[in-house]
Amino acid sequence: MSLELLLTLALVLAAEFVNGWTDAPNAIATVVSTRVLSPQRALLMASVLNAVGALSGTAVAFTIGQDIVAPEIIDLSTVGAAMLGIVLWSTVAWYYGLPTSESHALVAGLTGAGLAVAGPSVLVWEGWSKVLWGILFSTALGFSMGLFLMTAIYWGFARTAPRGGRRLFGRLQILSAALMAFSHGSNDGQKFIGAFTLALVLGGVLPEFEVSVSVILLCAVTMALGTALGGFRIIKTMGLRMTKLEPVNGFAAETGAGLTILLASHFGIPLSTTHTINTAIIGVGSTRRLSAVRWGIVGNIVVAWILTFPVCGAIAYVAASLLR
Repeated sequence: MSLELLLTLALVLAAEFVNGWTDAPNAIATVVSTRVLSPQRALLMASVLNAVGALSGTAVAFTIGQDIVAPEIIDLSTVGAAMLGIVLWSTVAWYYGLPTSESHALVAGLTGAGLAVAGPSVLVWEGWSKVLWGILFSTALGFSMGLFLMTAIYWGFARTAPRGGRRLFGRLQILSAALMAFSHGSNDGQKFIGAFTLALVLGGVLPEFEVSVSVILLCAVTMALGTALGGFRIIKTMGLRMTKLEPVNGFAAETGAGLTILLASHFGIPLSTTHTINTAIIGVGSTRRLSAVRWGIVGNIVVAWILTFPVCGAIAYVAASLLR
């Protein structure tokens, strides 16, 4: 391996580690905030099921590695510059406790660096169409699923005693958190696996784009370490500050988000798990009353979402230009 390849792979793992800070905690934020599981147990469950989810398929990894920017006209500096933008922006957002979309950061970084290297011809429409579908899935479908499931539960369990309902949904939320962790791995866990494999192809280690189990495990462990060392900031924002959550609310939000993410993974659509669980929580909170959602916190999160694309794209563009 060349020094350039080693540095690029190190940057990919650094971005995956930061992903563990800012994105992976979404999978366990609600189950921790409702005190159904302790942070330690939730982290262990999320780490294992994220890895299992990442092993469940490679459709999203192929989209990231092959269909966002044309791999035949970029080089290792493109991937390295993209990862640098992700690390810088996501670290700043994590410091302020804001969950960012690593999907959008990764797409924006690859795009900005690719434009600096090869111009607009580097973009691949097939992958970009999936990104646009991912935005629709993560916002409209995530919100709708949370709203629908919470409404259905209120209607179906209207006569259930509060204590009995809390006990029942406390148990069910363990299953919904497991679904969320698995689905997160099936989609978000594959994105940096795709970037890592792309770097190996560009560096001449692999003759063609083929995802190996060793790469999946390496990226999954790196993401789990990031969540363990810095994930509580995001858990606090997602689970405690946006709206008050009970186990029934957490179950509805996690189930709605998890099913949405699995559907996107099936079609190889890289969507933002952050957006999906956020909008599902907002949908759940809105069933009580709109004022139950702390819209000031939501507004800060939305601003971070909007800034992710231009900031990561600009950093990657500048970094790739300087490297060239």
